[in-house]
Amino acid sequence: MACIRKRRGKWVVDYRDALGRRRWATCETKAEAEMVFAEKCREGRQGTRPLVDPEITVSAYAERWLTATAQSVKPASLSSYRRAHHRHLLPTLGTLKVRQLQKGHLRAVLTAKLAAGLHRSTVNVIYYVMRATLNAAIDDGIILTNPADRLGRQLRLARAVTARQDEIKALTREQLARFLAAAEHDRRHAVLFLLFLLLARTGMRLGEALALNLWEDVDLARRDIRVAGTLTARGRVETPKSGRGRTVDMSQQLARALARLQIERKTEALKRGWSPVPRWAFCSSTGGPLIAWHVEQAFKRVLKAAGLPLHFTPHSLRHTYASLLLQQGESPVYVQRQLGHHSIKLTVDTYGRWLPMGNKAAVDRLDAAGGPDGSRTVAPAGLAEAAGAEASMIPEGSPPAQAAGGRNHRSVAPASG
Repeated sequence: MACIRKRRGKWVVDYRDALGRRRWATCETKAEAEMVFAEKCREGRQGTRPLVDPEITVSAYAERWLTATAQSVKPASLSSYRRAHHRHLLPTLGTLKVRQLQKGHLRAVLTAKLAAGLHRSTVNVIYYVMRATLNAAIDDGIILTNPADRLGRQLRLARAVTARQDEIKALTREQLARFLAAAEHDRRHAVLFLLFLLLARTGMRLGEALALNLWEDVDLARRDIRVAGTLTARGRVETPKSGRGRTVDMSQQLARALARLQIERKTEALKRGWSPVPRWAFCSSTGGPLIAWHVEQAFKRVLKAAGLPLHFTPHSLRHTYASLLLQQGESPVYVQRQLGHHSIKLTVDTYGRWLPMGNKAAVDRLDAAGGPDGSRTVAPAGLAEAAGAEASMIPEGSPPAQAAGGRNHRSVAPASG
Protein backbone atom coordinates (compact mmCIF):
# COMPACT_ATOMS: atom_id res chain seq x y z
CA MET A 1 0.00 0.00 0.00
CA ALA A 2 1.38 3.42 -0.90
CA CYS A 3 2.34 5.85 1.84
CA ILE A 4 4.41 8.96 2.57
CA ARG A 5 6.91 9.14 5.38
CA LYS A 6 9.74 11.41 6.43
CA ARG A 7 13.20 9.95 6.63
CA ARG A 8 16.50 11.75 7.29
CA GLY A 9 15.05 15.13 6.38
CA LYS A 10 13.57 13.88 3.10
CA TRP A 11 10.05 12.83 2.17
CA VAL A 12 9.79 9.28 0.80
CA VAL A 13 6.90 7.89 -1.24
CA ASP A 14 6.66 4.13 -0.73
CA TYR A 15 4.49 2.42 -3.38
CA ARG A 16 4.09 -0.54 -5.70
CA ASP A 17 4.12 -0.05 -9.47
CA ALA A 18 1.61 -1.47 -11.95
CA LEU A 19 3.59 -4.72 -12.10
CA GLY A 20 3.47 -5.17 -8.33
CA ARG A 21 7.11 -4.28 -7.64
CA ARG A 22 7.84 -2.22 -4.52
CA ARG A 23 9.46 1.13 -5.26
CA TRP A 24 10.49 4.36 -3.49
CA ALA A 25 10.64 7.96 -4.64
CA THR A 26 12.52 10.60 -2.60
CA CYS A 27 11.26 14.20 -2.59
CA GLU A 28 12.55 17.42 -1.07
CA THR A 29 9.21 18.74 0.23
CA LYS A 30 5.99 17.27 1.49
CA ALA A 31 4.00 19.03 -1.26
CA GLU A 32 6.19 17.41 -3.91
CA ALA A 33 5.80 14.03 -2.20
CA GLU A 34 2.02 14.38 -2.19
CA MET A 35 2.04 15.09 -5.94
CA VAL A 36 4.19 12.01 -6.58
CA PHE A 37 1.97 9.96 -4.27
CA ALA A 38 -1.17 10.93 -6.21
CA GLU A 39 0.50 10.16 -9.54
CA LYS A 40 1.74 6.74 -8.41
CA CYS A 41 -1.66 5.81 -7.01
CA ARG A 42 -3.21 6.71 -10.36
CA GLU A 43 -0.63 4.61 -12.22
CA GLY A 44 -1.12 1.72 -9.81
CA ARG A 45 -4.80 1.55 -10.65
CA GLN A 46 -3.79 0.83 -14.27
CA GLY A 47 -2.15 -2.43 -13.28
CA THR A 48 -1.84 -5.01 -16.03
CA ARG A 49 -0.10 -8.24 -16.78
CA PRO A 50 2.53 -7.71 -19.46
CA LEU A 51 2.43 -9.88 -22.57
CA VAL A 52 6.23 -10.14 -22.63
CA ASP A 53 8.99 -10.39 -20.06
CA PRO A 54 9.08 -7.13 -18.06
CA GLU A 55 12.88 -7.43 -17.94
CA ILE A 56 13.28 -7.61 -21.73
CA THR A 57 16.16 -5.63 -23.22
CA VAL A 58 15.84 -2.98 -25.87
CA SER A 59 17.66 -5.22 -28.36
CA ALA A 60 15.32 -8.18 -27.85
CA TYR A 61 12.22 -6.03 -27.92
CA ALA A 62 13.35 -4.24 -31.10
CA GLU A 63 13.49 -7.61 -32.90
CA ARG A 64 10.03 -8.45 -31.60
CA TRP A 65 8.69 -5.10 -32.84
CA LEU A 66 10.33 -5.43 -36.27
CA THR A 67 8.83 -8.91 -36.71
CA ALA A 68 5.35 -7.64 -35.87
CA THR A 69 5.72 -4.52 -38.03
CA ALA A 70 6.80 -6.56 -41.07
CA GLN A 71 3.18 -7.66 -41.51
CA SER A 72 1.87 -4.14 -42.13
CA VAL A 73 4.59 -2.14 -43.94
CA LYS A 74 6.35 -2.31 -47.28
CA PRO A 75 9.75 -4.06 -47.49
CA ALA A 76 11.52 -0.75 -48.14
CA SER A 77 10.00 0.77 -45.00
CA LEU A 78 10.88 -2.29 -42.93
CA SER A 79 14.46 -2.08 -44.19
CA SER A 80 14.61 1.57 -43.12
CA TYR A 81 13.26 0.71 -39.63
CA ARG A 82 15.72 -2.15 -39.24
CA ARG A 83 18.60 0.11 -40.27
CA ALA A 84 17.55 2.75 -37.73
CA HIS A 85 17.58 0.18 -34.93
CA HIS A 86 20.72 -1.80 -35.79
CA ARG A 87 22.88 1.07 -37.01
CA HIS A 88 21.85 3.90 -34.69
CA LEU A 89 19.84 2.82 -31.63
CA LEU A 90 20.96 -0.63 -30.47
CA PRO A 91 24.73 0.03 -30.33
CA THR A 92 24.03 2.49 -27.51
CA LEU A 93 20.74 1.35 -25.98
CA GLY A 94 20.54 -2.35 -26.85
CA THR A 95 21.75 -3.75 -23.51
CA LEU A 96 19.42 -1.59 -21.40
CA LYS A 97 16.08 -2.92 -20.23
CA VAL A 98 13.11 -1.26 -21.91
CA ARG A 99 11.66 -0.18 -18.57
CA GLN A 100 14.98 1.50 -17.67
CA LEU A 101 14.90 3.86 -20.66
CA GLN A 102 14.63 7.51 -19.78
CA LYS A 103 14.19 10.62 -21.86
CA GLY A 104 17.81 11.54 -21.17
CA HIS A 105 19.06 8.31 -22.79
CA LEU A 106 17.06 8.97 -25.93
CA ARG A 107 17.96 12.64 -26.14
CA ALA A 108 21.66 11.77 -25.86
CA VAL A 109 21.42 9.36 -28.82
CA LEU A 110 19.59 11.83 -31.06
CA THR A 111 21.82 14.81 -30.24
CA ALA A 112 24.89 12.65 -30.86
CA LYS A 113 23.56 11.75 -34.31
CA LEU A 114 22.95 15.41 -35.12
CA ALA A 115 26.43 16.32 -33.90
CA ALA A 116 27.90 13.57 -36.10
CA GLY A 117 26.50 15.35 -39.15
CA LEU A 118 23.48 13.18 -39.96
CA HIS A 119 20.79 15.03 -41.86
CA ARG A 120 17.95 16.20 -39.66
CA SER A 121 15.42 14.18 -41.69
CA THR A 122 17.48 11.00 -41.09
CA VAL A 123 17.54 11.66 -37.34
CA ASN A 124 13.79 12.24 -37.52
CA VAL A 125 13.37 8.71 -38.94
CA ILE A 126 15.45 7.32 -36.07
CA TYR A 127 13.24 9.19 -33.62
CA TYR A 128 10.07 7.92 -35.30
CA VAL A 129 11.26 4.30 -35.06
CA MET A 130 12.23 4.79 -31.42
CA ARG A 131 8.88 6.31 -30.49
CA ALA A 132 6.86 3.69 -32.39
CA THR A 133 8.78 0.87 -30.68
CA LEU A 134 8.15 2.31 -27.24
CA ASN A 135 4.45 2.88 -28.02
CA ALA A 136 4.24 -0.85 -28.72
CA ALA A 137 5.96 -1.51 -25.38
CA ILE A 138 3.15 0.42 -23.68
CA ASP A 139 0.58 -1.79 -25.44
CA ASP A 140 2.52 -4.86 -24.25
CA GLY A 141 2.41 -3.64 -20.65
CA ILE A 142 6.16 -3.19 -20.22
CA ILE A 143 6.07 0.57 -19.59
CA LEU A 144 3.33 3.01 -18.70
CA THR A 145 4.49 6.13 -20.53
CA ASN A 146 6.66 6.77 -23.58
CA PRO A 147 9.89 8.63 -22.72
CA ALA A 148 10.25 9.59 -26.40
CA ASP A 149 7.05 11.65 -26.45
CA ARG A 150 7.56 15.30 -27.53
CA LEU A 151 11.31 14.75 -27.81
CA GLY A 152 11.25 15.26 -31.58
CA ARG A 153 9.52 18.61 -31.16
CA GLN A 154 12.02 19.68 -28.50
CA LEU A 155 14.92 18.90 -30.84
CA ARG A 156 13.07 20.38 -33.84
CA LEU A 157 13.62 17.30 -35.95
CA ALA A 158 10.60 17.72 -38.23
CA ARG A 159 11.06 20.09 -41.15
CA ALA A 160 9.03 23.28 -41.07
CA VAL A 161 6.30 23.49 -43.70
CA THR A 162 8.02 26.43 -45.41
CA ALA A 163 11.31 24.52 -45.56
CA ARG A 164 9.55 21.52 -47.11
CA GLN A 165 7.91 23.70 -49.74
CA ASP A 166 11.22 25.38 -50.59
CA GLU A 167 12.72 21.96 -51.35
CA ILE A 168 10.05 21.18 -53.96
CA LYS A 169 11.50 21.35 -57.48
CA ALA A 170 8.67 22.05 -59.94
CA LEU A 171 8.96 23.25 -63.52
CA THR A 172 7.12 26.34 -64.67
CA ARG A 173 4.55 26.03 -67.45
CA GLU A 174 7.08 27.41 -69.97
CA GLN A 175 9.83 25.04 -68.76
CA LEU A 176 7.49 22.07 -69.02
CA ALA A 177 6.60 22.99 -72.60
CA ARG A 178 10.31 23.18 -73.50
CA PHE A 179 11.01 19.86 -71.80
CA LEU A 180 8.19 17.99 -73.57
CA ALA A 181 9.17 19.50 -76.92
CA ALA A 182 12.75 18.29 -76.44
CA ALA A 183 11.53 14.83 -75.38
CA GLU A 184 9.31 14.55 -78.45
CA HIS A 185 12.25 15.29 -80.74
CA ASP A 186 14.41 12.58 -79.11
CA ARG A 187 13.66 9.76 -81.55
CA ARG A 188 16.05 7.26 -79.93
CA HIS A 189 13.41 6.33 -77.35
CA ALA A 190 10.05 7.55 -78.62
CA VAL A 191 8.17 5.75 -75.84
CA LEU A 192 9.92 7.93 -73.24
CA PHE A 193 8.14 11.05 -74.51
CA LEU A 194 4.82 9.38 -73.75
CA LEU A 195 6.11 8.31 -70.31
CA PHE A 196 7.13 11.89 -69.49
CA LEU A 197 3.81 13.19 -70.83
CA LEU A 198 1.96 10.73 -68.59
CA LEU A 199 3.91 11.88 -65.51
CA ALA A 200 3.27 15.54 -66.35
CA ARG A 201 -0.46 15.10 -67.03
CA THR A 202 -1.41 12.74 -64.19
CA GLY A 203 1.04 13.38 -61.33
CA MET A 204 1.81 9.67 -61.07
CA ARG A 205 5.04 8.56 -59.42
CA LEU A 206 7.66 7.01 -61.69
CA GLY A 207 7.22 3.54 -60.15
CA GLU A 208 3.45 3.79 -60.64
CA ALA A 209 3.90 4.70 -64.30
CA LEU A 210 6.37 1.85 -64.91
CA ALA A 211 3.87 -0.64 -63.41
CA LEU A 212 0.99 0.62 -65.60
CA ASN A 213 -0.92 -2.10 -67.46
CA LEU A 214 -1.66 -0.73 -70.93
CA TRP A 215 -4.69 -2.96 -71.42
CA GLU A 216 -6.33 -3.21 -67.99
CA ASP A 217 -5.51 0.09 -66.26
CA VAL A 218 -6.21 2.51 -69.13
CA ASP A 219 -9.87 3.33 -69.88
CA LEU A 220 -9.91 5.46 -73.03
CA ALA A 221 -13.71 5.74 -73.12
CA ARG A 222 -13.91 7.26 -69.64
CA ARG A 223 -10.55 9.02 -69.98
CA ASP A 224 -9.14 7.76 -66.71
CA ILE A 225 -6.30 5.55 -65.48
CA ARG A 226 -6.39 3.12 -62.58
CA VAL A 227 -3.19 3.39 -60.52
CA ALA A 228 -3.11 -0.08 -59.00
CA GLY A 229 0.57 -0.72 -58.28
CA THR A 230 4.15 0.50 -58.28
CA LEU A 231 7.28 -1.15 -59.67
CA THR A 232 10.03 -1.46 -57.04
CA ALA A 233 13.78 -1.36 -57.61
CA ARG A 234 13.80 -5.17 -57.26
CA GLY A 235 11.33 -5.53 -60.13
CA ARG A 236 8.30 -6.43 -58.00
CA VAL A 237 4.89 -4.81 -58.38
CA GLU A 238 3.51 -3.70 -55.01
CA THR A 239 0.66 -1.47 -53.88
CA PRO A 240 1.21 2.28 -54.32
CA LYS A 241 2.91 4.28 -51.58
CA SER A 242 -0.42 5.15 -49.93
CA GLY A 243 -1.23 1.44 -49.63
CA ARG A 244 -4.26 1.60 -51.91
CA GLY A 245 -5.05 2.26 -55.55
CA ARG A 246 -6.67 5.35 -57.04
CA THR A 247 -8.16 6.58 -60.31
CA VAL A 248 -6.72 9.64 -62.08
CA ASP A 249 -8.10 11.70 -64.95
CA MET A 250 -6.54 11.79 -68.42
CA SER A 251 -6.23 14.89 -70.56
CA GLN A 252 -7.36 14.68 -74.18
CA GLN A 253 -3.75 14.89 -75.41
CA LEU A 254 -2.72 11.98 -73.17
CA ALA A 255 -5.75 9.88 -74.15
CA ARG A 256 -4.94 10.27 -77.86
CA ALA A 257 -1.30 9.36 -77.24
CA LEU A 258 -2.19 6.20 -75.27
CA ALA A 259 -4.70 5.16 -77.95
CA ARG A 260 -1.92 5.37 -80.56
CA LEU A 261 0.39 3.41 -78.25
CA GLN A 262 -2.08 0.53 -78.00
CA ILE A 263 -2.22 0.26 -81.80
CA GLU A 264 1.55 0.55 -82.17
CA ARG A 265 2.16 -2.02 -79.43
CA LYS A 266 0.13 -4.67 -81.25
CA THR A 267 2.08 -3.98 -84.45
CA GLU A 268 5.38 -4.12 -82.56
CA ALA A 269 4.38 -7.41 -80.92
CA LEU A 270 3.83 -8.98 -84.36
CA LYS A 271 7.24 -7.72 -85.57
CA ARG A 272 9.15 -8.95 -82.53
CA GLY A 273 7.19 -12.16 -82.08
CA TRP A 274 5.99 -11.25 -78.61
CA SER A 275 3.32 -13.61 -77.35
CA PRO A 276 1.39 -12.54 -75.48
CA VAL A 277 1.53 -8.79 -76.06
CA PRO A 278 3.38 -7.22 -73.09
CA ARG A 279 1.15 -5.84 -70.38
CA TRP A 280 3.52 -2.96 -69.58
CA ALA A 281 2.58 0.42 -71.04
CA PHE A 282 6.28 1.30 -71.20
CA CYS A 283 8.40 -1.71 -72.07
CA SER A 284 11.92 -2.38 -73.28
CA SER A 285 12.96 -4.09 -76.52
CA THR A 286 12.66 -7.45 -74.76
CA GLY A 287 9.06 -6.82 -73.65
CA GLY A 288 9.89 -6.29 -69.99
CA PRO A 289 9.28 -3.11 -67.97
CA LEU A 290 11.62 -0.17 -68.27
CA ILE A 291 14.24 0.25 -65.56
CA ALA A 292 13.95 3.41 -63.49
CA TRP A 293 17.68 4.15 -63.73
CA HIS A 294 17.53 4.20 -67.54
CA VAL A 295 14.53 6.55 -67.39
CA GLU A 296 16.41 8.91 -65.08
CA GLN A 297 19.41 8.99 -67.45
CA ALA A 298 17.15 9.75 -70.40
CA PHE A 299 15.46 12.47 -68.33
CA LYS A 300 18.81 14.22 -67.78
CA ARG A 301 19.57 13.98 -71.49
CA VAL A 302 16.28 15.70 -72.33
CA LEU A 303 16.96 18.40 -69.72
CA LYS A 304 20.28 19.17 -71.41
CA ALA A 305 18.62 19.30 -74.83
CA ALA A 306 15.99 21.71 -73.48
CA GLY A 307 18.58 23.90 -71.74
CA LEU A 308 17.00 23.32 -68.30
CA PRO A 309 18.70 22.94 -64.89
CA LEU A 310 19.87 19.39 -64.17
CA HIS A 311 18.54 19.39 -60.61
CA PHE A 312 15.12 18.35 -61.91
CA THR A 313 14.19 14.64 -61.70
CA PRO A 314 11.28 12.56 -63.04
CA HIS A 315 9.56 13.15 -59.68
CA SER A 316 9.65 16.88 -60.46
CA LEU A 317 6.93 16.23 -63.05
CA ARG A 318 4.63 15.14 -60.21
CA HIS A 319 5.40 18.39 -58.37
CA THR A 320 4.88 20.30 -61.61
CA TYR A 321 1.47 18.71 -62.14
CA ALA A 322 0.29 19.65 -58.64
CA SER A 323 1.67 23.19 -58.70
CA LEU A 324 0.17 24.03 -62.11
CA LEU A 325 -3.26 22.73 -61.11
CA LEU A 326 -3.25 24.83 -57.95
CA GLN A 327 -1.99 27.92 -59.78
CA GLN A 328 -4.93 27.76 -62.18
CA GLY A 329 -7.36 27.64 -59.26
CA GLU A 330 -8.25 23.95 -59.05
CA SER A 331 -9.50 22.62 -55.70
CA PRO A 332 -6.80 21.29 -53.35
CA VAL A 333 -9.17 18.37 -52.64
CA TYR A 334 -9.11 17.44 -56.34
CA VAL A 335 -5.30 17.65 -56.38
CA GLN A 336 -5.15 15.48 -53.25
CA ARG A 337 -7.27 12.76 -54.88
CA GLN A 338 -5.24 12.84 -58.09
CA LEU A 339 -1.93 12.54 -56.23
CA GLY A 340 -3.19 9.88 -53.83
CA HIS A 341 -2.24 11.78 -50.68
CA HIS A 342 -3.74 10.34 -47.49
CA SER A 343 -4.85 13.79 -46.26
CA ILE A 344 -5.56 17.29 -47.55
CA LYS A 345 -3.10 18.59 -44.94
CA LEU A 346 -0.23 16.81 -46.69
CA THR A 347 -1.21 18.36 -50.02
CA VAL A 348 -1.48 21.89 -48.63
CA ASP A 349 1.69 21.56 -46.54
CA THR A 350 3.62 20.39 -49.59
CA TYR A 351 2.20 22.69 -52.28
CA GLY A 352 0.68 25.54 -50.28
CA ARG A 353 2.92 28.22 -51.73
CA TRP A 354 1.33 27.67 -55.16
CA LEU A 355 -2.18 28.32 -53.89
CA PRO A 356 -3.57 31.67 -55.12
CA MET A 357 -3.39 34.10 -52.22
CA GLY A 358 -5.86 36.63 -53.65
CA ASN A 359 -9.23 36.24 -55.32
CA LYS A 360 -10.86 39.58 -56.07
CA ALA A 361 -13.51 37.87 -58.18
CA ALA A 362 -14.73 36.11 -55.03
CA VAL A 363 -15.30 39.33 -53.12
CA ASP A 364 -16.80 40.96 -56.23
CA ARG A 365 -19.44 38.24 -56.20
CA LEU A 366 -20.49 39.46 -52.76
CA ASP A 367 -21.26 42.84 -54.37
CA ALA A 368 -23.27 41.13 -57.08
CA ALA A 369 -25.36 39.40 -54.44
CA GLY A 370 -26.56 42.84 -53.26
CA GLY A 371 -27.89 43.97 -56.62
CA PRO A 372 -26.90 44.53 -60.26
CA ASP A 373 -24.89 47.66 -59.47
CA GLY A 374 -23.54 46.41 -56.14
CA SER A 375 -25.71 48.86 -54.14
CA ARG A 376 -27.66 47.95 -51.03
CA THR A 377 -31.14 46.76 -51.83
CA VAL A 378 -32.57 47.14 -48.36
CA ALA A 379 -32.99 50.57 -46.70
CA PRO A 380 -34.63 51.52 -43.40
CA ALA A 381 -38.38 51.87 -43.85
CA GLY A 382 -38.53 55.53 -42.70
CA LEU A 383 -35.83 56.66 -45.13
CA ALA A 384 -37.46 54.84 -48.02
CA GLU A 385 -40.83 56.47 -47.36
CA ALA A 386 -39.23 59.94 -47.05
CA ALA A 387 -37.34 59.46 -50.29
CA GLY A 388 -40.55 58.41 -52.05
CA ALA A 389 -42.47 61.46 -50.76
CA GLU A 390 -39.69 63.86 -51.80
CA ALA A 391 -39.50 62.36 -55.25
CA SER A 392 -43.25 62.84 -55.77
CA MET A 393 -42.92 66.62 -55.13
CA ILE A 394 -40.31 67.16 -57.91
CA PRO A 395 -42.01 68.61 -61.02
CA GLU A 396 -41.51 66.90 -64.34
CA GLY A 397 -38.69 68.28 -66.47
CA SER A 398 -36.60 69.47 -63.51
CA PRO A 399 -32.83 69.70 -64.11
CA PRO A 400 -30.83 66.63 -63.07
CA ALA A 401 -29.13 68.52 -60.22
CA GLN A 402 -32.50 69.57 -58.79
CA ALA A 403 -33.90 66.10 -59.19
CA ALA A 404 -30.89 64.61 -57.49
CA GLY A 405 -30.94 66.77 -54.42
CA GLY A 406 -32.87 69.99 -54.96
CA ARG A 407 -29.64 72.09 -54.91
CA ASN A 408 -27.36 73.10 -57.73
CA HIS A 409 -24.07 73.04 -55.80
CA ARG A 410 -21.52 70.40 -54.86
CA SER A 411 -22.52 68.02 -52.12
CA VAL A 412 -20.43 68.09 -48.98
CA ALA A 413 -19.61 64.87 -47.19
CA PRO A 414 -20.49 64.86 -43.49
CA ALA A 415 -17.54 65.35 -41.21
CA SER A 416 -16.20 62.18 -39.78
CA GLY A 417 -16.52 61.64 -36.08
